[in-house]
Amino acid sequence: MKLEGSGHFVEAYDLASVEGIPQWLKGIATRSGALSGLVHCAGLEDISPIRFLSLERLRGMQDVNVNAALWLLKGFRQKGVSASNGSVVLVSSITGLVGQSGHTAYCATKGALIALARAAAIELASESIRVNCVAPGWVDNTAMTESVCQRIPEDQVNRFKSMHPYGVGKPDDVAYGIAFLLSEAARWITGTTLVIDGGYTAQ
Repeated sequence: MKLEGSGHFVEAYDLASVEGIPQWLKGIATRSGALSGLVHCAGLEDISPIRFLSLERLRGMQDVNVNAALWLLKGFRQKGVSASNGSVVLVSSITGLVGQSGHTAYCATKGALIALARAAAIELASESIRVNCVAPGWVDNTAMTESVCQRIPEDQVNRFKSMHPYGVGKPDDVAYGIAFLLSEAARWITGTTLVIDGGYTAQ
């Protein structure tokens, strides 16, 4: 989905190429001006019991899900990249807070984002950069959930959806939470995780 109106543009980049991220951000800021916010909303997901998990797949997930997030922070804090009182939001998952069978590697990477946000929030506070996470539950109509639906039985999907007391979410539900954390309204919030899950983790 593209933003309406003018004044924005698309810059394609493969987050698996972790080392180049800081220079890429530097180039964007040079062309567009200092950035007021940044969101790491990318991830690789794997449904594999531990006995079938490959090291190659794990390393790929770690690069995109965790290492890219850290290198985005590294790039964002460069002189001229972050505007005054910048804000970073990392998109974790409820699986970073609660366990889920068959998703051990994914859970580990999403839990790492929550720890990363806490540590980075403390370190970057002196540079006037806030760092927070959001942890969504099941969100319909995303590429990841559609991929999951194609790979596991429908009854398992429905069972997981039913575990959200207030129903499953929509992309806008998560986007609103991210927009809040990026905004001046959240100026005194850093190092925390906003859970957006329709009550899933309340049980």
